[in-house]
Amino acid sequence: MGGDRAPAAVVRGALKAVEEMEGLRIELVGSEPEILRELEAAAWEGDSITVVPASETVGMGESPVEAVRTKKDSSVSVGLKRVRDGQACALVSAGNTGASVAAASLLLRTLPEVRKAGIAVVLNVGVKPLILMDVGANVEARPKHLVQYGVMASLYASRIHSVQDPSVGLLNIGEENAKGNRLTKQTHDLFRASDVSFHGNVEPGELFGGVCDVAVCDGFTGNIVLKLAEGLAERLFLMFKDGASQVVSELVDAGDVGGGKPDTAVSDLVQAAFARLGDTIDYAESGGAPLLGVNGTVIISHGRSGPKAISNAIRMANKMAEVDINSEIVQNLRTLSSEPEPSEEAGAADCSAD
Repeated sequence: MGGDRAPAAVVRGALKAVEEMEGLRIELVGSEPEILRELEAAAWEGDSITVVPASETVGMGESPVEAVRTKKDSSVSVGLKRVRDGQACALVSAGNTGASVAAASLLLRTLPEVRKAGIAVVLNVGVKPLILMDVGANVEARPKHLVQYGVMASLYASRIHSVQDPSVGLLNIGEENAKGNRLTKQTHDLFRASDVSFHGNVEPGELFGGVCDVAVCDGFTGNIVLKLAEGLAERLFLMFKDGASQVVSELVDAGDVGGGKPDTAVSDLVQAAFARLGDTIDYAESGGAPLLGVNGTVIISHGRSGPKAISNAIRMANKMAEVDINSEIVQNLRTLSSEPEPSEEAGAADCSAD
């Protein structure tokens, strides 16, 4: 029931997923009358989709913790209970992110050894995919949390996205070891003492240059980076599209292309380039981001998700449930360097940028 286009977009996305993935079964959790109305409108008659009633919904603007505490029969809580009890293998939600994180942490609990869960998002606007973690689950992170994010996101990169020996970068205001505030300095020291393939500090301007496969930061910083990247990519795409279309039109009008006639080949080429670029920056291609560190599979989708995004999020949830990287996360964190976490007083802040 969550998301700007729910429940219609969610239902259509579920229908698309079961049509494309053989053997998949989906439970739609929420207002039964509304969901059934959408299924009837789509003339759905199969048995691979069932409805699980939930009488309450968490709004996008509600306080996450308060909503989870007071709305026991919300769709996100009911869905997570089914994952917890083994009745479902994964949850996909496009609703209130904070509520999804809070409910998952409460109902599923974090995995052994995991201090805090985090959201790992894939950014496809560089020379290769970049996994950024965390993008909103933990806005007041500690050094140990960020090192664990590096471990979990690395496993996600290698097991789900087939990245060989992923390198981890620490998002910071400078490359030098001494740069940053207390959090980044202490985190840098912990990474250096660990077995993680640590690249070092990474400046924001380098994120999309392929210098590392995984970038870690606190959830506050990561959420700003994510939203800035999305907004900038969309704006640049529109600017490029308008500019390229104008140039082609001018060339055709001037007779420099196609002998003064509309050149179908050039037009098709430009449209193909637009489509490829659009797919690269489209959040719907990945569908959602996993909440890593909880004892279950939870995919957080964009609030604006349409049927395509929902379908791809379901596909990702199914793949993660099949791979089951949670056991590997626990194993890797247990073998992580046991160096003590630096004290809160250690490392005076140096927030000067280059």
